Amino acid sequence: MTKHLLRLFVLILLLNSEACRRRHLAKTASTSVPTDTTVISRKPADTTAPSQAAMPRPGIEEARSNVAEIDFTYLTAKSKVSFKSKEQDINNANVNLRVKKDSVIWFSVTGLGIEVARGLVTRDTITIQDKVHREYVKYDFPTLSKRFNFNLDFDLLQALIVGNLPLPKRPAQKIKNERDYLLLRQSEGKVMVENYIGEQDRKLKKLMMVEQPTKNTLRLDYEDFTALNNFLFPYTSLLTVDYKSGSDGQFYQTLLRIQHNKVELVDKSPGFPFTIPPRYERRQ
Repeated sequence: MTKHLLRLFVLILLLNSEACRRRHLAKTASTSVPTDTTVISRKPADTTAPSQAAMPRPGIEEARSNVAEIDFTYLTAKSKVSFKSKEQDINNANVNLRVKKDSVIWFSVTGLGIEVARGLVTRDTITIQDKVHREYVKYDFPTLSKRFNFNLDFDLLQALIVGNLPLPKRPAQKIKNERDYLLLRQSEGKVMVENYIGEQDRKLKKLMMVEQPTKNTLRLDYEDFTALNNFLFPYTSLLTVDYKSGSDGQFYQTLLRIQHNKVELVDKSPGFPFTIPPRYERRQ
């Protein structure tokens, strides 16, 4: 993974402040929340899904076809993000996220009370503004896919955001038991993907991406699952990237942790404001 691929994968997890975080158990019909909006607020970390223990153990084929998914029209979220690399160490930055299903992903990062970055992902492109240095980067998915020998597209990013399998399942792919998980191995170009699915709840618990032949790896761990309307969602996500630098040949590690505070599922568009100022320079 080059510097650009690392930046893309960091973006994937940054976007993960979305549906991964349904922290609060759904209220009854007497709740004061409007009927067209679902609000999820932070609850104590020891909250567990009440019916999880009673769920039947699924067979392998059942797990293959029933990894839990979420349906929504628009989604907004507020989260805390911590990031550590050989160049940066950021602790508890604030991230706002807005998503229109299958169409647009928008995010804003603030620090010390000011917006430092803003990003927009469409079906065709990824654009990120660096508001501190007044510059921006822009990628298109076909170019990224060719550069990294990996089929990158909007649907892949959205799947990772909501905790679904990152690649579509194919008939020839097999799921096997691996300790406490059901393991699904997939490949795309030079990247091998391992998906670890919970035996009891059929949720994706972690995934590992390994790029050949460099052995650069990305690991994504979902934690703190809580029930919402018969679904389970991770309250915390941890991204670990181990990669070999193209400049000095040394191996480095990048860590990104996202802890979600509030999520709303809404029917009306929250808006996706995004304009590149004329004075901003494009960075390659």
